[in-house]
Amino acid sequence: MEFKTAAQEACYKRVDPWMHELFNESVVTFEDEPLFIINLGSAVASTRVIVWHEDEALVTTRAYVVTDIEVTPDLSYYLLRENNSIYFGRFALDSENDIVFEHSLLGSTCDRDELKHSVTTVIELADNFDDEIVARWGGKRALDRWSS
Repeated sequence: MEFKTAAQEACYKRVDPWMHELFNESVVTFEDEPLFIINLGSAVASTRVIVWHEDEALVTTRAYVVTDIEVTPDLSYYLLRENNSIYFGRFALDSENDIVFEHSLLGSTCDRDELKHSVTTVIELADNFDDEIVARWGGKRALDRWSS
């Protein structure tokens, strides 16, 4: 695997064993990029170690919540209001207007317990919101899109 910075490499090498200890066979890793896919129950998340400035890395976990959805002003307002009350992570729209939920940790200070809390909370929140969003605004739960 090729890393962009020494900080990214150091962070990945510290996080990699924790991911396997915490999530066992639910973790999929890749040989060519610092990425983990975690499948817990009906939810799937990706955790990446990304470069942040020259001497730091971020551990970012993202779960797809709803895909194939028309982004309306009402939906956008709902997501922004929920962002205001969640405090831990945020909703966002990706480049294809899929709704995602994500949270980032500073790589150099991230510890095992923080990593566990970040990954599991992202997955749980995505799972908690997907049914309501689909019922109110349509689209598909991310799991439904990929399993069909």
